[in-house]
Amino acid sequence: MVVAAVAAGAFAAAGQSLAAGEGHASPDGHDDFNASDASASFNTAMAEDTPHTGVGGSAPAPAVLPIANVTDTSDEVEKLNKSERITQEREAARLAAEEAARAPKFVVPAAGTFTSGFGGRWGTTHYGIDIANSKGTPIYSVADGTVIEAGPASGFGLWVRVQHEDGTITVYGHVNTITASEGQKVKAGDQIATMGNRGFSTGPHLHFEVWNASGKKINPLPWMQARGISPA
Repeated sequence: MVVAAVAAGAFAAAGQSLAAGEGHASPDGHDDFNASDASASFNTAMAEDTPHTGVGGSAPAPAVLPIANVTDTSDEVEKLNKSERITQEREAARLAAEEAARAPKFVVPAAGTFTSGFGGRWGTTHYGIDIANSKGTPIYSVADGTVIEAGPASGFGLWVRVQHEDGTITVYGHVNTITASEGQKVKAGDQIATMGNRGFSTGPHLHFEVWNASGKKINPLPWMQARGISPA
């Protein structure tokens, strides 16, 4: 309706101009209606009232830009940290397994000189072997196990006894100092005492015995050799 009113006004203005003699004179002296001027006026009015769309029709709606989502990165960071912890734990477990695989299963209980074996000696039975060395020489558990006794013992002065996984008990006598405690879990090669000269002893040495799972005292040499170890 607005466009029609403007167009009608334009035509009315053009008619008034003709009536007032504002039109251009024709060559023969008569006023002539200038159709091009009226058309121009109409087009101008239409142009002023119509939105400029470039191709006609109504103007397109303004583009709506997407709003960026704000992400809480704390969850992602926690996931990364958890993944890293799992990786580190797996690596630590792998290294521990490799170290355990490399660890010896059995070791010689002490360094030194083999001086006496299992059997009869001086009219009695010697139920172990003797390894002599200087006082304070480290004494080691021959295998994994649990210390079941560490303290005074008749004839030995001080001793340490370790029970192993198969029920076997190893005995370490005449020790000078005890470095393990009762109930302690030990691995093969862990120090449990030092060599001494306590009890009925003729010099610093380790008296080493092996008791089988039934409690019988057996010759330590074959037992040790079957496990790939032997005293020097």
